[in-house]
Amino acid sequence: MSDLNDVSANTVQFYATAPYECSYLPGRMARSQVASPSHGISGNSYSSLIAQGFRRSGLFTYRPHCDMCTQCTPLRIRVAEFDPSRSQRRAWNAHGSLQAHIRDLEFDAKHFDLYTRYQSARHPDGGMDRDDSEQYRQFLLQSQVPTKLVEFHNVEEAGNQSTLKMVSIVDVLQDGLSAVYTFFEPHEQASYGTFNVLWQVHWARQLGLPFLYLGYWIPASPKMSYKARFRPFEIYRNGVWLQPE
Repeated sequence: MSDLNDVSANTVQFYATAPYECSYLPGRMARSQVASPSHGISGNSYSSLIAQGFRRSGLFTYRPHCDMCTQCTPLRIRVAEFDPSRSQRRAWNAHGSLQAHIRDLEFDAKHFDLYTRYQSARHPDGGMDRDDSEQYRQFLLQSQVPTKLVEFHNVEEAGNQSTLKMVSIVDVLQDGLSAVYTFFEPHEQASYGTFNVLWQVHWARQLGLPFLYLGYWIPASPKMSYKARFRPFEIYRNGVWLQPE
């Protein structure tokens, strides 16, 4: 695996941002280490970066670089050894009838409508609930690396009508998949998020890829602590991936 010097030798450089308000832990300030320029990050270099704890948001490739906090921990599922819990198997069975369609990145008004309703219901006043279509495109539909959009439909037998329930943006890496972002129908009693992670594990197995990268696990954040439920997993700490005891 390349280290940061190897990646930066390939025209990519790194800088630290100024402090900004943390999105996950109230009352804390955060900083990020950013890879630049964005157009210099290809599929190969991004695979190397994500294996070193980086992640992307649109064309922005970063990892936490906070002064007084190390709560954000990169986490990846070991796909071949993954063993779903009882509740995860229930979620898989409950939504197993959803039909997945893998597409290239492109704008779809139905996707944007679902995204808007999801943000308004699940993350009110979080900022993204006010995103317009251009901000949505910049966040999810711009990528310099191999990326797919996966839409999930519930198909009614009567009339063969299809209803969009969930959309995922997924990067395809050299050694795994990376779950970029998922949004789903927010006004239903369902386990779409859990089902989606299980589906991505299944897809990674089909592709023969060993890992599913879930981004940052933050134990103190209710929105980000769920990732440790998918076992076995590895975390990136002090420059190495390790399986916690």
